[in-house]
Amino acid sequence: MRKTTIVLLILVFCFWTAGTLFSQQNEEDQKFLKFLDGYFDALWKFYPTMGTLQGYHKYDNKLEDLKSGNIEKRHDELDKFNQELVAKIDSTKLSPEFQIDHAMMVDGLDRELIKHENLLPWDYNPLFYNSIFNNCVRSLLTKEFAPADERAKNATGRLKNLPKLIKQAKENLKTPPQIYTETAIAQFAAILEFYKNELPQLIGQAPEAHKSKLQSEYAKVIPVLEGYQSFLQSELLPRSTGNFRLAEAHRRLIRSTFQNSIPLPDLVARATADYHNIRREMFLVGIPFYRIMYPNINLEQLTTQRGEEEVKNIVIKGVIDKIIGEHISKDEFVDKIKASQEEIQNFLLENQLLDLPEANFTIETMPLESYGKQWTRIVPPGVYETTEDYVCYLSPIPDTVDEQTVTSFLEEFNNFFVPFFTCRNIYPGPFVPYYFTRKNPSTVRKMYPNMPLLKGWSVFIEEMLLYAGYGNFDLRLRLAQLKHRLKTVIDFNLDFNIHESGMTKEKAIAYMTRGAFLTEAEAELNWHRIILNPGESTFTYVGIQEFLDLELEYKKLKGDAYTKKEFLNRVLRYGALPMRNLKQKLSQ
Repeated sequence: MRKTTIVLLILVFCFWTAGTLFSQQNEEDQKFLKFLDGYFDALWKFYPTMGTLQGYHKYDNKLEDLKSGNIEKRHDELDKFNQELVAKIDSTKLSPEFQIDHAMMVDGLDRELIKHENLLPWDYNPLFYNSIFNNCVRSLLTKEFAPADERAKNATGRLKNLPKLIKQAKENLKTPPQIYTETAIAQFAAILEFYKNELPQLIGQAPEAHKSKLQSEYAKVIPVLEGYQSFLQSELLPRSTGNFRLAEAHRRLIRSTFQNSIPLPDLVARATADYHNIRREMFLVGIPFYRIMYPNINLEQLTTQRGEEEVKNIVIKGVIDKIIGEHISKDEFVDKIKASQEEIQNFLLENQLLDLPEANFTIETMPLESYGKQWTRIVPPGVYETTEDYVCYLSPIPDTVDEQTVTSFLEEFNNFFVPFFTCRNIYPGPFVPYYFTRKNPSTVRKMYPNMPLLKGWSVFIEEMLLYAGYGNFDLRLRLAQLKHRLKTVIDFNLDFNIHESGMTKEKAIAYMTRGAFLTEAEAELNWHRIILNPGESTFTYVGIQEFLDLELEYKKLKGDAYTKKEFLNRVLRYGALPMRNLKQKLSQ
C-alpha cells in the first residue's frame, strides 16, 4: 500500500511538473506571438508601401513619412523591440518551433537596426525612394485584394501625400555613392513614365465616385515628380561622392544574414582551395578540346616555357573562346531562358530527380523601373497573401548598350551556359525553397528566409543534371557549369574584397575576366551588382558549402538507405531555414 502511494505521488508530481512547464511554454509562446504582432504592425506602419506589397492592408491609406524626427523615433522603437525580444522573452521556455523563430527574429531585427545605424538608406540611397515612388500607388490599383472604392480612396490619399515625401527625399539625401544615383536616374525615367502614361488609364478604370479626386491629386503630382527627376540629375548627381564600401557594417550585415554553421575563416579557406580545384577541373575538361581546336600547339612544351598556371589560363580561355560563339540573338534572349526553364523542369520530372511543387510560375521581362540591380528577381506571394503565384523577372539586354557590349553579353550567356544560369537563378532556383517557406504559417520565416539556402541549394542541382545525362554528357556543358561554379567562388571573394578591403574596379574586373573567364560586359555588370547589393554575392557560395556539409552528415545518418532525391525532398520541405536548424531537424 505504501509503495502504491509513493508511486502515485511521484506520478502526480511528474504530471504537475510537466503541466507547469507546459503552462510556462504556452505563456512564453503567447508572449512571443504578441511581440511579433506588435513588431510587424510597427514595421508596416513605418513602411506602409511595403506592407501593401506583402498583403498587410491596415496602412494602405498611409504613405511613408520620412522626416528626421520620425526616423529617430523609429530607431528608438527598434531599440525597445530589441530589448524586449532579448531580455523579456526567455527563448529557452519557448516551444521548439518558436525557438527557431526567435533566433531568426533576432537576426531580422538586427538587419533593421543596421539600416538605422550603418546604411541610412534615406540619407544615402536614392534607390530606396525609387522603390516607394514606384509601388505606393501601383500596388493599390493593379491588384484586386479589396473593393475598388476602398483601393481608389487609399490611392488618392497616397497621391495627396506624395509631394511631401518627395520634398523629404530632397531634404534627406546627402552624398550618395555615384553609382546609386546613376542607377536611380535610369530607373526614375521609367517610374515617371508610369505616372504619365499608365496611371491615367488606371484612374480611368476607378469607380466614378473617386475619379475626380484621383485626377485632381494626379495633376498636382506630375510636376513634382518632374522636379524630382531634375533634382536627381542636376543637384544630387554632382554631389554623389559618397563611399559605397560598407567596411565594418559589411561584416555585421553578413553575420545576421548567413546564419551559418561553418565559421567564416573556414569558408574563406574553402573558397581559396575551390578557386584552384575548379580551375584545375576546367583545365582537365578542356584539354581534349584544346588539342583538337589548336593541333599545332604542344602543351607539354608550352608548360615548360610558361608554367602550369599560365597554361591553364591559355587552355581554358582557348576552349571557351571557341564555344561562346554559339549563342542566340539579342531578341531571343528572354525566350531562350523560358525554353531552358521548361526543359530543365521536364528533365527533373522525367528522371524523377526531385519532387517539384505545383504552383503558378511565370517568367516576365524585368520592368524598366527595376533595371540595374539584378539580372533576375523572384517575386513570391506576399507574406500575408494566400495566392501561389510566383513571378521571375528577367532583365533583357538593354537597348541602350552598343553592339560590342551586346555581343559580349550574348557570348557570356551562350547556349552551354544558359541552362545553369536558369537552374540556379530561375528554376528550380530560389523558387522551390520559397514555395515551401510560404507553406509554413510562421510570419518570421516568410519575412526572413535564409538567403544562403535560397541562393545556394540549386548549385547542388546543376551537377545532378549533368550526372543524370542532361545534354547527353556534352563536356562543353560541363565546362560551362564549372565556369559558373567558379564565378560563385569569385563572387564570394569579391564581396569581401570590395566592401572590406578596398579592391579597385580595375583589379576586380581583371580578377573576373582572367580568374573566372567572364566577358568584359558581364564583369562590368557584376561589379555594379556587388556594389548595389552588398553581401548578396556571398550567399550562393555559403549556401552550397553548408548544403554539401549537410549532405555528408545525412549520408552518415542514413547509410545505404541514402538517396539524393529523398535528401533534397526532406531538406526543402522545411523551407529556407538557417542551416543550423536544418541540421538539427535532419538528425531527428
